[in-house]
Amino acid sequence: MTINIEYEAEKKLEIPYEDIINQVVEESMDYENCPYEAEVNVLITDNEDIRQINREYRNIDNPTDVLSFPMVEYQSPSDFEALEQMAFDSFNPETGELLLGDIVISVDKVEEQAVKYGHSQTREMAFLVAHSMLHLFGYDHMEDEERLVMEKKQDEILKRRGYVR
Repeated sequence: MTINIEYEAEKKLEIPYEDIINQVVEESMDYENCPYEAEVNVLITDNEDIRQINREYRNIDNPTDVLSFPMVEYQSPSDFEALEQMAFDSFNPETGELLLGDIVISVDKVEEQAVKYGHSQTREMAFLVAHSMLHLFGYDHMEDEERLVMEKKQDEILKRRGYVR
């Protein structure tokens, strides 16, 4: 598995963010029973940069906590069987890894939301990664039913690695 982490924010988080990201990505892969080795890219930035990315890709001119850019189009969430027919589009030709996609996280929001929700920055970082990984697997939360499924899965992934409130 390849997890590329780029830290571009000036503000430094005083948590082991690389360990957290690696653990939650791996747990998400296991939880969703992904049969492949995968590649995930994570960019850690600040509110201003994530606001610009959010404006460019979603036409929303506000900072957000996390953005997900899936590289795989699933027929239904975590439907890995359908990927066999799309091998050229979904896999890195050099490594054979499934190209899951990109995650962008705001350090400012990690700090703000940890205080707002009354938990640690470690737990907030883990939550944002789990949330984003589910988006990379094709889950969404636009409808209440979808939101409930995502919330349950996020909680279970976090509990399995001990990231609780």
